[in-house]
Amino acid sequence: MFDKRRREFITLLGMAAASPLAARAQQPAMPVIGYLSARSREDTPHLIAAFQRGLAESDYVDGRNVTIEYRFALGQYDKLPAMANELVRLPVTVIATTGGEPSALAAKAATSSIPVVFAIGSDPVKHGLTASINRPGGNATGITSLTNEMEPKRLGLLREVVPHAHTIGFLLNPSFTQAESQLADMQQAARAMNSKLSPNSAFLPSSSEPTRFLTRAAKSSLRWRRATQCPPFITSGNTPTTVA
Repeated sequence: MFDKRRREFITLLGMAAASPLAARAQQPAMPVIGYLSARSREDTPHLIAAFQRGLAESDYVDGRNVTIEYRFALGQYDKLPAMANELVRLPVTVIATTGGEPSALAAKAATSSIPVVFAIGSDPVKHGLTASINRPGGNATGITSLTNEMEPKRLGLLREVVPHAHTIGFLLNPSFTQAESQLADMQQAARAMNSKLSPNSAFLPSSSEPTRFLTRAAKSSLRWRRATQCPPFITSGNTPTTVA
């Protein structure tokens, strides 16, 4: 369900990113879209495909009447500001950001004039990306799924599946800029359900591809849980993990 919604978000993002290009259609130079992702190309082929499909629905095709400049931080959030500044210097016509708040914030900090289109999971007003939900103002706009408001629902569903679980492990990526906020939301939700949250950190090595590493971390935590008979764990929204 999450992947389906995420594909829809990026498709809409692609369509939104195309809108500023129409105003420059008479210029001889081909417009350039900056695509800034906190993740990797290998980790997000479905998002890239959805982005390109959204542009194509507005009659923009990479290499034909628009150029897309891709930048991937591979989960190394400290590289995002330099990548955003590089896109601004090209310059690009618009910057589309994916991979959560870090890439959106980096793009927003890099320019106050180039439009920034984001897809995030939290409140853009809280992070200073927009002035309000209804009237973003400034140069940034986008889509938010407000996944932080879904934390009680996620825990509630887990308790329904495993009703005896009173201690729940929580796997998160501490290098993610919103990790503390995510953890605070989960702890608040757990307290409301008289449950205890047991956080587990998955540090991302600089040379590692995000999903592959975090999957290994999740499997390691799963083996530990089975060995100690610890109750189930849940992953943070920005910890792309599949455990088998």
